[in-house]
Amino acid sequence: MCGITGWVSFDRDLTTEQRALDAMTETMACRGPDDRGTWSEGPAALGHRRLAIIDLPGGRQPMTVRTPDGIVAMVYSGEAYNFTELRGELAARGHGFTTDSDTEVVLRGYVEWGDAIAERLNGMYAFAVWDGRHDKLVMIRDRMGIKPFYMYPTPDGVLFGSEPKAILANPLVRPRVGLDGLRELFTMVKTPGHAVWDGMREVEPGTVVTVDRNGLRTRAYWRLETRPHPDDRDTTVATVRELLDDIVRRQLVADVPRCTLLSGGLDSSAMTALAARQLAVHGEKVRSFAVDFVGRTDNFVADELRTTPDTPFVHDVARLARTDHQDIVLDVASLADPAVRERVIRARDLPAGFGDMDTSLLLLFRAVRDQSTVALSGESADEVFGGYLQFFDERARTADTFPWLVQFARHFGDDAGVLRADLAKSLDLEHYIADAYHSAVTGVERLDGESDFEFQMRRMSYLHLTRFVRILLDRKDRTSMAVGLEVRVPFCDHRLVEYVYNAPWALKSFDGREKSLLREATRDVLPQSVYDRVKSPYPSTQDPEYGHALQEQVKDLVARPDHRVFDIVDREKADRAAHQSELSTQADRRGLERTLDLAQWIDMYDPELTLS
Repeated sequence: MCGITGWVSFDRDLTTEQRALDAMTETMACRGPDDRGTWSEGPAALGHRRLAIIDLPGGRQPMTVRTPDGIVAMVYSGEAYNFTELRGELAARGHGFTTDSDTEVVLRGYVEWGDAIAERLNGMYAFAVWDGRHDKLVMIRDRMGIKPFYMYPTPDGVLFGSEPKAILANPLVRPRVGLDGLRELFTMVKTPGHAVWDGMREVEPGTVVTVDRNGLRTRAYWRLETRPHPDDRDTTVATVRELLDDIVRRQLVADVPRCTLLSGGLDSSAMTALAARQLAVHGEKVRSFAVDFVGRTDNFVADELRTTPDTPFVHDVARLARTDHQDIVLDVASLADPAVRERVIRARDLPAGFGDMDTSLLLLFRAVRDQSTVALSGESADEVFGGYLQFFDERARTADTFPWLVQFARHFGDDAGVLRADLAKSLDLEHYIADAYHSAVTGVERLDGESDFEFQMRRMSYLHLTRFVRILLDRKDRTSMAVGLEVRVPFCDHRLVEYVYNAPWALKSFDGREKSLLREATRDVLPQSVYDRVKSPYPSTQDPEYGHALQEQVKDLVARPDHRVFDIVDREKADRAAHQSELSTQADRRGLERTLDLAQWIDMYDPELTLS
């Protein structure tokens, strides 16, 4: 796992731009604390920061292969879980290897198959190849968008990086955000390709982008397709289990300490239990980590979202799976610490977070990184198997909008409630969301003979797998890599995603509950308590002192009326929220977090805001 960056400029010799390349590369130091490297030749320059996972001494980058027709150079971030099979196939075709790394396999795979290597990979990856044989840059991103990848087209080429900060470090780029960028920040619609920063784009998941002297071209090598599902319930359950066993086996491969992130929910518990069973065969134990808050278990108050605390279920799994377990217990002072919030914003380059659920995630990852380099997560199982409340909420299912927005509004209020009235009018978020939704659902294919209800549920699954999951994957990647931790997501294996997506909803909820297929496929490794547990989201602190700490920080901010955040935020609303005697709703707290995030982002990035 690493950070990549680069620059292609067909009108200049980039060997004279080492200072700019170094600046871009160093922004990725958090993603790759173990090593750094740069390479440039003619119109191409590549930078790399490495987090060593496989073949620690042999996987240095940028990596090059010299061919009779020219040099091929690559920077690569991610893991190819099928690199052993690909290596054998390439060796049979005459390729020699000088390292044991998956990076060299991907590079030589490109030399052999060109950009068709993308279709052969199983994993999470974002990589760029400078093909000196044809003077072109090829950028490839994994199917689900697990690894981030950004680009910034220029008049004579392109800039690219794992994160926007790498591109923003180039002197050609100014940090500008216009109305469309703010619309993305305040809507949670995740428009494909949108990067918020003016002129910048995401390399979309499942695509190959080629840049040469004729311009930029994009080819999709994968998309979520509708197919018949002929398997009955027993066969489907058995197939899900076979896939999960294979996926976990592949994703446990590493030359560094591994662990699992355990929440006590079905997803992480199943993944942890399967990993424990596989490692036990080799005489190893799984290390597991969970996040908790001071006093939460003893003083827990149930609400609509969370009916039970996580810790008792976490411990049930740890006992049954015999993991080497540790609870990471956080206090209010850490959760509300502006320095921690600043680090989250720096990690994501945007004030687009989830308040204490982001700061706690960063603190969890930081504690885990002290003991492990690779962690397996249960992320994305809710999108794959249908685990969210909105899948069972008639209002969300029938709403003419993204279903998660219905639930979000119900529990957290209007995320744009902090905006100045004149800016809110200019943004017109209602129409922006409507346009984004209707654009998104046009990609859903209906199966011949599919009932209206089944198609409705297919559409919900499609939206979660192509929009919502990318919000969470970006959050997971950027927050974990900010502390140099690689987090793997077994439930995003494209084989599992394709298979379960096409299982009819009647199968996905055959027992009337969420994630029926996953529950049944892993029931033999789960404690009964977890098998019976109702879905509970990632935890959030219930300590009222957290809200009070936010209020004090907003009071300090309001006392600075010339702060640029008040070009966006309604100062009077912020002042009222800061002086409320009690924060009676999650929406109140959310508004304070949003205001503080925006202020810190402006302080850090000094963005040029175009608000009209």
